[in-house]
Amino acid sequence: QVQLVESGGGLVQPGGSLRLSCAASGFTLDDYAIGWFRQAPGKEREGVSCISSSDGSTYYADSVKGRFTISRDNAKNTVDLQINSLKPEDTAVYYCARQFVCTIATMSGTDYWGQGTQVTVSS
Repeated sequence: QVQLVESGGGLVQPGGSLRLSCAASGFTLDDYAIGWFRQAPGKEREGVSCISSSDGSTYYADSVKGRFTISRDNAKNTVDLQINSLKPEDTAVYYCARQFVCTIATMSGTDYWGQGTQVTVSS
């Protein structure tokens, strides 16, 4: 069955870096876009970044542009999110999701989610 498993979260100081990974199974990764979303306590889930299936186009929320980099390795069935220059406001549970179309504006068109990985930015 379709599974998405995130890893790589943790506690990091402001200015630090993490590399999140989304391991996909049960489907052909290069047939789908993959999005990364996050949800902070008391806030709605928001789109952070996504990468398309067709040409590898990438999109980022304004709040993370220049700090986050999404990449995919279809041979390894993984989509990674490199997050640098972390800020306390980046603290959230980060989720990867399978998408029919790469978008961070909405969660519609997203049919499977991972269980999430916690990122905490604190000194």
